[in-house]
Parts: sequence; C-alpha cells; structure tokens
Amino acid sequence: MELNSLKDAFDRVAKKQKLSCSKTQEVLEQIVQEIEKAVEMMQSATTDYKFALAELKNKLHEIAPLSQIEGTQKELNIALNKYPKALEKVLNPDISKAYRNIEFDSETVNQIIASHFYRQGLFDVGDCFINEAGNAEAAAAMRSLFQEMYEILEAMKSRNLEPALKWAATNADKLKENGSDLQLKLHHLQFVKVLQKGSKEEALKYARTNFSPFAANHMAEIQKLMGCLVYSERLHDSPYAHLLSPTNWDIVSEELTRQFCNLLGQSYESPLSVTTAAGVQGLPPLLKFMTVMAGKRQEWQSMKQLPVPVELDKEFQFHSIFVCPVSKEQSTEENPPMLMTCGHVLCKQSINKMSKNSSKSFKCPYCPSDIDATQCRQLNF
Repeated sequence: MELNSLKDAFDRVAKKQKLSCSKTQEVLEQIVQEIEKAVEMMQSATTDYKFALAELKNKLHEIAPLSQIEGTQKELNIALNKYPKALEKVLNPDISKAYRNIEFDSETVNQIIASHFYRQGLFDVGDCFINEAGNAEAAAAMRSLFQEMYEILEAMKSRNLEPALKWAATNADKLKENGSDLQLKLHHLQFVKVLQKGSKEEALKYARTNFSPFAANHMAEIQKLMGCLVYSERLHDSPYAHLLSPTNWDIVSEELTRQFCNLLGQSYESPLSVTTAAGVQGLPPLLKFMTVMAGKRQEWQSMKQLPVPVELDKEFQFHSIFVCPVSKEQSTEENPPMLMTCGHVLCKQSINKMSKNSSKSFKCPYCPSDIDATQCRQLNF
C-alpha cells in the first residue's frame, strides 16, 4: 500500500530529527560544562581570568560544536527535503486529473446526499439541502422513511425497547420472510432488563407471554434465558453475566437498522459513504494513468470504459464482472459474454473476430473443440 511508503519516509525523518536533537543536546551539555569550569577558575583568587578564558577557548576549539552538529543536521535536512516529495507523490493534491466530464442525474444525486443526512439523523440539514436543491416533495418522502427508524434507535440508546418491539410486531411476517429473528432478540433484551430489576415473577410472566411463538425454532436460546431466573439476584456474578453486556444492545441496534432499511428497499450502508470510499480506493491507479496520459486528455474523456483495471475490495463488488480472456477487455452490453458449445466463455467481439463474422468455425483457445459461432449463446450473470 502506498501509505506504507509515506509512513516509512515519516519514520526516517523522525529518526533523523531524534538523532540530531540528541547530538545537539550532548554538545550543549559539553559547552555548558566547560563554561562552568571557567567560571569556577575565575572566581578562585589563584587563577587569572585571562588564563581561564584562554583555557575555555582551547576547550571549545577541541569540542568543535559546529563540526559535531553538522553531520546529523545535514542528514536531517536531506530527509526533510525528501519528505515533501513523498507526500506529493502519495497524496497528490490535484485529483482533477482523473475527472471526466460525465452528465449526472442531478435530482438523483441530490436525493442520495439528502438520504445520507437523514440516515445520520440530521433531518434539519437534509431538509435544508433538499429545499435549496428545489425538490421539497422528495424531502417529505425520504424524511418519513428514516424518521421512525431514528426515533427507535434513539429510544434504544435510552434503553427503551417499546418503539422497537412495536415496529417488530407490526412487521413480524416480513421479518420472518427475511429469515430474521430480530423480534426474539428484542424480547431477549427486554427479558434481561426486567430480570435486572430483581423481579423474577415479572420476568417469568414476560417470558411466558412473549417467548412461546419462538419456541419451535429457538428452544435452546429460550432455555438459556430461563436459566437466568436461578441467578436473578446476582446475575452480574453468574454464568449468564455476558447477557448484561452493552455490546448486546449495539448488535441488536445494528440488526434493526439493517432490517429496517431492507424493508424500505434501501441499502444498509449509505450509498454516499460507499461511493466515496470506493472512489478513494480507485483514485490512485487513475491518477497514475493520467500522469502517463497527460498529453492525451481528450482520449481519456471519450473512453467508454476505464482504461486501467481498478481493483476494489469485496465490499465494493455488487455484481459479477467478466473479462474476456482473449481481448482482456471487460464485457459490456454491446460486447456481452458468450457461452460456447464446449462450455468456455469469450466476449462476442472476440468470437466474431475469430470466426470472421460467423463465416467459419474456429478452435476454442482453451480446448480442441471446433466452435460454430452461430451456436454460441449470450451469457447473463
């Protein structure tokens, strides 16, 4: 990673600075020591001050402070001069080099930005942004999507589960379809909360009322919770002490956010955050490419695909990508992947080129099969 080289350069500067500082301190201490000796000699009645000053001059000449400091200071200056170049190389300030003049749907972009504010609970900021963007109707719709979720999460921070339990009960069927046990997890937290208050009878009553619908699929977990009743008065000092961890609330809050967004047809992560993070990761190779293409900016503007491969982490990969093993180009709608009769896959343009526009058969690049281009089928991932 490029930041590692930057860290190494910084460490070299820090090391040189430490050595220079240490050497300077050592020389200063020697000078101070010789001056103190000279002062003592002049204060004694037996030594002439001219002799003491002459001795001091000789000692300072022997110490040669400038010569001692010069070496380490020179090394520090060299490291300092190289560091800005390393910064400029890694943290290129001119990211406009990788800019492409592409038309965006401004209304969609504005909604994504406003949605990001609403996800963070910054409703006033989101409203202000949308109103200034001139799309007040979209503001009301998006705000309502996240207002309830934010209120539920805020209540959970105050250890109030009533809004969350009410929402989960209302959407119980949809949660079940998604394979989520969020409703049980919420009852789990509420049961432990009731038990913490020291009311064993109330906790048992709550369990009987709310756990029975989940008994068929979650009996082991329910039995574990029932075991807590034995330690109701000292739950914090029992085999079930981990159930009191605040982390349990954080996990359920995250699950609720995920399921809430899922039911709204929204992604769990903010699209703006994901786009920005992916852009930060993909920017360095594009900047390198633009340095090479400095004199051919117009070509870069007219390209329909990225001119260099941009590797992104798995969390930024949302669909399959096929790269033709012959042309080394990524498939597109105009140049889709094609399944050959032998089972291997090439892009359409490669097949057309090898078959002379379907006028003759050709050998598969990976096996000895003869391929008839007219028998190839488009492959959809």
